[in-house]
Amino acid sequence: MWRAAMRFRALNKGWPILGRSPGQETFNNRTKGTLNMEGVRHKLREIVGISKRWSDHVKVMEERKLLHALLPKSQKELPPRRMKDSYTEVILPLGTQPMLREKYLTVYNCVRFGRILEDLDSLGVLICYTHTKIDSGKMSPFSIVTALVDKIDLCKKVISPENDIKFIGHVSWVGKTSMEVKMQMCQLYDTVYHPVLNATFVMVARDPENKGPAFINPLVLESPEEEELFKQGELNKGKRIASTTASLLKMAPTAEERLAVHNMFLSTLDPRTISFQSRVLPPDSVWMEDTKLKSLHICQPEERNIFNRIFGGFLMRKAFELGWATACHFAGSRPFLVAVDDIMFQRPVEIGSLLFFASQVCFTEKNHIQVRVHSEVSVPGTKEHKTTNVFHFTFLVEKEVPAVIPKTYGDSMLYLDGQRHFMGTMHEKAGGTAIIQ
Repeated sequence: MWRAAMRFRALNKGWPILGRSPGQETFNNRTKGTLNMEGVRHKLREIVGISKRWSDHVKVMEERKLLHALLPKSQKELPPRRMKDSYTEVILPLGTQPMLREKYLTVYNCVRFGRILEDLDSLGVLICYTHTKIDSGKMSPFSIVTALVDKIDLCKKVISPENDIKFIGHVSWVGKTSMEVKMQMCQLYDTVYHPVLNATFVMVARDPENKGPAFINPLVLESPEEEELFKQGELNKGKRIASTTASLLKMAPTAEERLAVHNMFLSTLDPRTISFQSRVLPPDSVWMEDTKLKSLHICQPEERNIFNRIFGGFLMRKAFELGWATACHFAGSRPFLVAVDDIMFQRPVEIGSLLFFASQVCFTEKNHIQVRVHSEVSVPGTKEHKTTNVFHFTFLVEKEVPAVIPKTYGDSMLYLDGQRHFMGTMHEKAGGTAIIQ
């Protein structure tokens, strides 16, 4: 299987993952006993020892404190693991279990991408638990949480709700307390699985109470292909550091960006007056501040994860659906998702919190729309708001859309940040645009 996977990867540079290639495996020879998505969540509950009832969560968390003794004092204490040790396949049986479709169905008779985000998040956590498995006990002393969705790239326009879906993935890079996970999703057509998307997540290991970092098993590389995957993980880490350093929250815009912002500002001055205060919209444009949509959610126990906080996949689903609605409302037509990138999980969301989402179009080019969704949390009874996530979505519509024009300096920075994300996505997709419903 591994040799076939290496040959497949050599022909498909955009799909850097080990294991059997999705295009080479048929439905009939699918490995028996493959997990389904409900099985993934059941397995995670067993690994962590989560309470089945919310009323028991305090007792269960007290029991997890006893697992501190199982944590390694250093990475050297842990046996190295191979990439294929964490390789996992999961089936989402939409075709063979029609009753499951309702949960995943949209009004356009395609699969809800927000549900796919939830499934990817669960799978990424399970893959990391497989990598860090401790044979001496059933419950893991680690708390594995999603730190970052680095990138999700799509290569198919429609995800059918009537065909089975397969997820595959494994750990591709390891630091001392963090892991990069590569995942693919493919869908069954005519007895063959075809690629739909690939995703890169970064997960971190924490102690049993999720209060501090924990060392994880190092990764041993067994082939040049695995060395290339690991090297890419190192490069991804370097890119993230460079991006953080060059963030507009820390550094001034480049000379080219400053000129672009100034020219946009000049284009909005009323030629009938000699004033910086009199602003008019250029033709075929919209003020950025007029593209906003907002939502509010009360965080109930139903949406809790295995650590009794709000499930990260739920946050991504809600953010995506608001972002999609923002693009749809702005364009006046149905948007298609091109890419998701750079979702940083800055702090956990507690049960009972008020969760605020604010979405707006921050950049457009022809028929592409870049949407930014900002989420923040507030504890009832307080007025303090703290940022939890910033989400970036790139959409495509069938007709050209108006330009968005920033009115304030703050909006100008959001515009430039959106432009950077859009250009980064388009650079990676230079070989062709991938879209999905």
